[in-house]
Amino acid sequence: MTPWLRSPSDGELPLLPDEQLTVGEVASLVGVSVRTLHHWDDVGLVRPQSRTTSGYRAYSARDVARIHRVLVYQELGFSLTRIAAILDDPAVNAAAQLRQQRGLLEDRIGRLQQMADAIDQVLHSQESGLRLTAQQQAEIFGRGWREDWADEARDRWGESDEWSQFEQNAMTFSEADRKRMQEHGEALYAEMAEAKRAGVAPGTESANLLAEQHRTMVSQLFECTHSMQVCLGQLYVGDKRFSAFFAGLEPGLAEWLAEVINANARSQGIDPDHAVWE
Repeated sequence: MTPWLRSPSDGELPLLPDEQLTVGEVASLVGVSVRTLHHWDDVGLVRPQSRTTSGYRAYSARDVARIHRVLVYQELGFSLTRIAAILDDPAVNAAAQLRQQRGLLEDRIGRLQQMADAIDQVLHSQESGLRLTAQQQAEIFGRGWREDWADEARDRWGESDEWSQFEQNAMTFSEADRKRMQEHGEALYAEMAEAKRAGVAPGTESANLLAEQHRTMVSQLFECTHSMQVCLGQLYVGDKRFSAFFAGLEPGLAEWLAEVINANARSQGIDPDHAVWE
């Protein structure tokens, strides 16, 4: 527990107005070390108002109240010199100091809550398997992207090095990066749809160029080999969700793209029938 949040319910007795405590008792009460209290006394930050008959430090209720104010400012990141200047300012009364402390604490609570919310978002994204929001996924992969496709990809490749690389890369994308990738992807798929309508045959120079552009685009997320690209082409055809996405751009586009990818892979010495994810 933060020292200045300790309460009598922790097994300690509250300090009475006329009561005086030893340095050890105060250390236990407020949750700081005896050495710290000695240091604060030496630098003039918190000097007990009296001494015992044996010459030991004796802290009053006012001394302990000052310690609590010191701890609040210390929690807020103030230096001891700055804290002393604030507490000893004759132009500021105790009530004004407390109001100032409360305002500063409320600001800090707000910042801490924002940090906690950010951590919750990270935890949620890690549990979901894809560390991007639905909006971010759509920005990268195009407006036809569906959230459940992330589950499909994770089920297939979640344990692979490429998936880890994808997650790491995706987390570094700025909003401008995501917008650029979305525009690039949509433009490339539109160009592919137009090529299919124009009768461009798989294996031709223009078709191979489109296949390489597709592989380059995917490689922005993770290093995509020709063999891995063949596996992606098989997924586009075999999974009705992906094939429906491509069909929305041009009927039969998934099948045509898979054939284009396969033909280009053959030109690179890859047998599509034996392609693996590597």
